[in-house]
Amino acid sequence: MTTPKELGTYAQNTWCPGCGNFGILASIKKALADLENDGLDLNKVAIVSGIGCHAKIADYINVNSFYSIHGRVPPPMTGIKLANPDLTVIGHAGDGDAYGEGIEHLIFSAKRNIDMTFIVHNNRIYGLTTGQFTPTSPSGFKGRSTPKGSPEDPLNPVELMISAGATFVARGYTKNMKQLQSLIKAAINHKGFSFIDVLQPCFTFFNTYDYYNERVYELTEQDHDASDRNLAFVKAREWAYGEGERIPIGLFYQVKKPTYGERLLAGRVPVRLTPGDIRPVLEKHI
Repeated sequence: MTTPKELGTYAQNTWCPGCGNFGILASIKKALADLENDGLDLNKVAIVSGIGCHAKIADYINVNSFYSIHGRVPPPMTGIKLANPDLTVIGHAGDGDAYGEGIEHLIFSAKRNIDMTFIVHNNRIYGLTTGQFTPTSPSGFKGRSTPKGSPEDPLNPVELMISAGATFVARGYTKNMKQLQSLIKAAINHKGFSFIDVLQPCFTFFNTYDYYNERVYELTEQDHDASDRNLAFVKAREWAYGEGERIPIGLFYQVKKPTYGERLLAGRVPVRLTPGDIRPVLEKHI
């Protein structure tokens, strides 16, 4: 069986020391290794990433991967999943990537309940371009693009995804890797659109570790019923990405519904090509 270390690649890691992305990388490698032990075929895993610091994760995990453009991670994920329903498709995006340029794609992916997992590396700034504000930056945030402070209130993506129709909605924190690993495994195993917003501090441009450490607490089955949509909204609004003294992390909402692929392909047989079949198809149509 593959170990998390064996899932690494030869690519040199260029994230800043202290970056929360290291926690996400370690968590998903551990989750994939555990899932392989449970029967997941790593040769049938496809990772899609966008543009930003988060996107480099595609270089650091030894599975199939695809680089998308800024904000457009869900469309290629959708195409990959519909073209080959047997694949496990996992998307990575940043908060600017997912909630700014790509918000319409994200909403419709949730609405359609496409069977794939979407992980947002939410550092609440544009880290790669050195600290501009994003849709989840706190009101009054002072950065390169808002030197006098952002006049906007932050978006609440957890609340938005519950509203949009995602059937698995969670929030993780990179300092709580054990829980994050568990959330990623549960998201991948879930049949439908799985969404995880990960609090991922940018140590260089917006260090929020102390802020989160003082406020984060875990949702448990004892104090939260994840099948209750109304209760999920209550928990989602407990911290409005800048307001509120306590920040719940864990599974907010999960429900079973038919997936987009099941509805779209009902009564149809998807095309499956075996190795060697693709050349005649290409020659016929090109």
